[in-house]
Amino acid sequence: MDKPLVIGIGEILWDVLPEGERLGGAPANFSYHAAALGAIGLPVSTVGSDIRGKRALAELQNKDMATEGITISSRYPTGYVEIRLDKEGIASYHFPDDTAWDHLQVSGWAARLSCTASAVCFGSLAQRSPDSRQVILDFLRSLPETALKVFDINLRQNYYNKEILHHSLTQADILKLNDEELPILARLFELPGDDRRQLSSLRDRYGLQLVILTRGAHGSLLLTGESISDHSGMPTDLVDTIGAGDSFTAAATVGFLLDLPLVEINAHANRLAAYVCGQSGAMPAIPGTFRLIR
Repeated sequence: MDKPLVIGIGEILWDVLPEGERLGGAPANFSYHAAALGAIGLPVSTVGSDIRGKRALAELQNKDMATEGITISSRYPTGYVEIRLDKEGIASYHFPDDTAWDHLQVSGWAARLSCTASAVCFGSLAQRSPDSRQVILDFLRSLPETALKVFDINLRQNYYNKEILHHSLTQADILKLNDEELPILARLFELPGDDRRQLSSLRDRYGLQLVILTRGAHGSLLLTGESISDHSGMPTDLVDTIGAGDSFTAAATVGFLLDLPLVEINAHANRLAAYVCGQSGAMPAIPGTFRLIR
């Protein structure tokens, strides 16, 4: 089959860890893992004209990722996030304000290519800025009707509100969230019942094709209108959790594009996320055995 074009739009930034800086940002991570699975992965973002921006472009090129979808700002610095890992390797994040991805611009090349996209992933973090929020929404509206729009909520600090979440959900075909984010949505949207009922309510309310709940070491729950898959998770020697959720989203999206059975999608996404948890950073080298598209 032809390789699907899978785009991640939003933040690209440096994860500042105790041992050094690693390239990350959920949309960029998603694009990287989609490419590792055999799709054409394209990050769309903005970096500064500073050292971190130059390093980001060079790092993506070293990973065989296209950088034509990344614009360069001479006014704002490249984004970064300070990450703290607890004794179990679970990450917490602090994001500085007013960085390049808060002033997102889509390159003409990426805008032209968007008409061939099979899927686009976006989140709530990049929408903390009204400028970037509008750019992301305009980009989603430019997509072909057949393109899957994947909303990976990615709640961070106080950079979200009910209005942003609601409007994003109205744009989405697939929703991905984790077990820390679901209670927040349940409160904001007055969702009744247990996890399954809450996810079903979101699916029905917003006409979603697929809802994904990740639960860390306890696996994941996937729901469509026709079926449910509950996976208990895969064992791993945990190094850190950075990028694991993004790898899961990528695997679920590519599997869904391939029309794989839900149970198979869930199992493969868990295997990939467990592998990423056993590596350092968000974009480790991924063995070819994880590829879904040859």
